[in-house]
Amino acid sequence: QVTEGVGKWDAALSPDGTRLALLHSSSTRPPEVYVQPLDGEAVRVTDSVNPAWAAYPWREAEIIEVPASDGAMVPARIYRPETPNGAAVLFVHGAGYLQNAHRWWSGYHREYQFHNLLADAGYVVLDLDYRASAGYGRDWRTDVYRHMGGRDLQDYVDASRYVGEAFGIDPERVAIYGGSYGGFLTLMALFTEPDHFGAGAAMRSVTDWAHYNDTYTRNILNTPVQDPEAYRRSSPIEFADGLDDPLLMTHGLVDDNVQPQDIFRLSQRLIELGKRDWELAIAPVEPHGYREPTSWADLLHRIYDLIEHTVGPERGGAA
Repeated sequence: QVTEGVGKWDAALSPDGTRLALLHSSSTRPPEVYVQPLDGEAVRVTDSVNPAWAAYPWREAEIIEVPASDGAMVPARIYRPETPNGAAVLFVHGAGYLQNAHRWWSGYHREYQFHNLLADAGYVVLDLDYRASAGYGRDWRTDVYRHMGGRDLQDYVDASRYVGEAFGIDPERVAIYGGSYGGFLTLMALFTEPDHFGAGAAMRSVTDWAHYNDTYTRNILNTPVQDPEAYRRSSPIEFADGLDDPLLMTHGLVDDNVQPQDIFRLSQRLIELGKRDWELAIAPVEPHGYREPTSWADLLHRIYDLIEHTVGPERGGAA
């Protein structure tokens, strides 16, 4: 072993074979570059954060296991507030197969900072590596075969039960949010399991898998012609009539992954169903992954306002 310390290390050997270039991050610190002689100590050569950012006491989220209804234990990051306000927020990472309950710098660094803000405001925050997440073996990855929004969603239903049992939080004071696959799962949560959640924010969401990338979906749901039932039971637009809680949807108008037509079709469906307690916020210049800081600020402010007014201390106000 040539490295030590909690976090993630990436390494490259120098051309002469005498030194290592190391990239190290922890759950509270972005990646920094180190150089280490093979027979010596690693020396940091970069300092990438500004003093104001470093002065904040960023939380090292505890990794716990949430008991699932099928007997599995679901890994999760938990952010515990010093002064709980009686509400919780559940975050859903994207892609379906990513991993986020780990001890290095998250690819969801904006959400990590947002979760610190939520914990400061009194919210218990849970970030699950739900079924199909990477890093837990074949059976975990394939538990969503022919039914996305099935076992993966049940892990969030179980997480809602968990915060009720562990912290005394009522289901109507549990918000759920996420982007891309996380947005899809948020929609499925509010449309098919409304008794376990009080509000949700769905960003850049897939609403109908028959309209999404064939390379991604055929490995999980087969094709719409071969397996129409798998697509029907996995697509939120089929269950929109179940919406019974405040919902915020956001989408980039130039999304190059989940095309905006997808969210427009769902919006029209909600109009036809006479649903009222929802809104759609469009970011005119943004692709699938937002790029402009102003767009991110607008997005996170909207999500925070939704949480505060629906499940938080200001519940009862307008969403």
